[in-house]
Amino acid sequence: MAERSFAREVEDLKLGDGDVFRGEGILAITKALLQSGVAYVGGYQGSPISHLMDVLSDARDVMEDLGVHFETSASEAAAAAMLSASVMYPLRGAVTWKSTAGTNVAADALSNLASGGVTGGTLIIIGEDYGEGSSIMQERSHAYAMKSQIWLLDPRPNLPSIVQAVEAGFELSEASSTPVMLQVRIRTCHVHGQFNAKDNQRPAFTLKQAMENPVRDTSRIVLPPASFLHEKDKIERRWPAAVEFIKDRRLNETFGPAGGEVGIVVLGGLYNSLMRSLQLLGLADVYGRSLVPVHVLNVAYPLIDDELADFCAGKRAVLMVEEGSPDYIEQSLNAILKRRDIQTRVAGKDVLLMGGEYTAPVLMKGLSAFLEAHAPALLGNRPPPPDAAPVLADPRVKALAEVVPARPAGFCTGCPERPIFAALKLTEKELGQHHVSADIGCHLFSILPPFNIGATTMGYGLGPASASAFNVKADKRAISVMGDGGFWHNGLASSIGNAVFNKHDGVILIVDNYYSAATGGQDIPSSRADNPRRQTNNPITDAIRGVGAKWVRQIDRTYDVARLRDTFREALTTSEPGPKIIVASSECMLNKQRRIRPLLAKAVKEGRRVVRQRFGVDEDVCTGDHACIRLSGCPSLSVKHTDDPLKDDPVAAIDQSCVGCGNCGEVSEAAILCPSFYRADIIQNPSRADRLLARLRGAVIGWLQRRRESRRIVFAE
Repeated sequence: MAERSFAREVEDLKLGDGDVFRGEGILAITKALLQSGVAYVGGYQGSPISHLMDVLSDARDVMEDLGVHFETSASEAAAAAMLSASVMYPLRGAVTWKSTAGTNVAADALSNLASGGVTGGTLIIIGEDYGEGSSIMQERSHAYAMKSQIWLLDPRPNLPSIVQAVEAGFELSEASSTPVMLQVRIRTCHVHGQFNAKDNQRPAFTLKQAMENPVRDTSRIVLPPASFLHEKDKIERRWPAAVEFIKDRRLNETFGPAGGEVGIVVLGGLYNSLMRSLQLLGLADVYGRSLVPVHVLNVAYPLIDDELADFCAGKRAVLMVEEGSPDYIEQSLNAILKRRDIQTRVAGKDVLLMGGEYTAPVLMKGLSAFLEAHAPALLGNRPPPPDAAPVLADPRVKALAEVVPARPAGFCTGCPERPIFAALKLTEKELGQHHVSADIGCHLFSILPPFNIGATTMGYGLGPASASAFNVKADKRAISVMGDGGFWHNGLASSIGNAVFNKHDGVILIVDNYYSAATGGQDIPSSRADNPRRQTNNPITDAIRGVGAKWVRQIDRTYDVARLRDTFREALTTSEPGPKIIVASSECMLNKQRRIRPLLAKAVKEGRRVVRQRFGVDEDVCTGDHACIRLSGCPSLSVKHTDDPLKDDPVAAIDQSCVGCGNCGEVSEAAILCPSFYRADIIQNPSRADRLLARLRGAVIGWLQRRRESRRIVFAE
């Protein structure tokens, strides 16, 4: 169950010649794939292309009508391996994943694919997750493209350019027998616009034809001596073919005046930000008409030496706008000009940031420095730029920054993973602090307050593997964490199988929330839902025992903090050898709410009885020590001031965002805190019995209140 349905939008994928397609970038990519006659598509979800996988999944019927095979791959490596179908056969195939993490996972398959080359066009849609909004290490896909000789497209962030890049990408791949990467940033994935649609194309050569007419060519298989010839073929045939295709099709673009003292070379994906910066400097209008020559690299690799040399010749200086580090293209541009004895000065990282995202303010600052040094006359009519300094200097803003605490990322309201780490915190209070190896996924939020659990994270499904060095006799055991998504992605073999084989004496926690929750809530093999298109309900514990694990505990309700605490204690103190594996299962609350809220709304509308639970705190009982908050951290659990003169500190309070998970009460009970939490049942469309019971309760409570009031001692003033 994905976080968003594209059931309505996918109907637009059926548009044909003469129609105008409107939507966002990921939909345009899907439409372009269908217009290109793709035969098969696969991939693994992850920002910023999670929604692309969701679109493809929702568009399965459209693709099946065209004879296109779609598959949600178990990992990026599995997706990359799919492209082997295009090695021997003229099949167009496309896969997608989050980079650079996903590209690292797919590295083995990609290296073999690039070495032997392809017959059919292959397109690898890379979701480039770089910048301040990123959730991963700050690396670029560019280095991988250069290493394996895979061509890299980086189109301008508008729908016509995106569609053209997809269509040209297949053709470039076929013309040069080389796989092609299409890099799309967050803005590219979600930019809205329109383009003139074409008819969808059935694959010119189908998978069925390939299976019925098998081909075998040992020169394409990566084994000596063929593998040595592949390198020669890359340089002597594939690269020149790619360069010729890019030049003939004019995939790179030049805008602005034909001549000028200075110019700008920019990667296609940064074009919109560059034009916004030029506009703010008075050097471009809202339609993209620039007073400065701009050469756009819609193909980031390979570079076309002739085009760059022609653009730079006769200019005093050019600015290379290349986001991220190292400055691969800037170095290449300097080498290109040096070989041709062109004396144009190349600026880049000397005026722009070495690393980090190139937002409009960052580019404005760099452009200003470049133009002041090489063409100051262009800044003569510069309008005053937006300046946040006066606002930031306001003493009220500074005071607010001191009062309002930092809010690090954390678990959602009602998240079933929160009680797991509350229980682990209680266990560590009793047995002492342990080394904890964390993993990729929602559970990684445990490294932040209020839990502060976790020392390292090395990769998706590699939490237990990253604790393998601690398989030594000691007074304490290492603890490692892994999610169900990571388990099926990489963890079963790399972490569990490795731990069983090496008789690892540590504790392994597998957080099972029924979905690949961190990537958008997609189904995985252990999902409890019945999926008509996939086989689900495959228990994680069966897989674990299948590779030889003996000490396995399944907990089917993670909100039972006391049971979790006792299970952790047992795992950390038992004398039984081998890995101690705990599978803690409860449904992701976000997906649960997406699933049940429409059902509850429908039931209420139909007049059926619906009961919802909410929790609260009795402020007369609450002592205000806030231990419940320190062991929970739920966003719905806050504090409020009380008029009680005997209480100095604000008391705990639960707001209306509460989803009734009960975690706060469970934590309080397990930690032996206080009995101030209560549960209230909210009944919609109550029955006669409900109304009668409510009146009876009201009468009894009212009598007790009047009785207490009558016995109060009142002191006369």
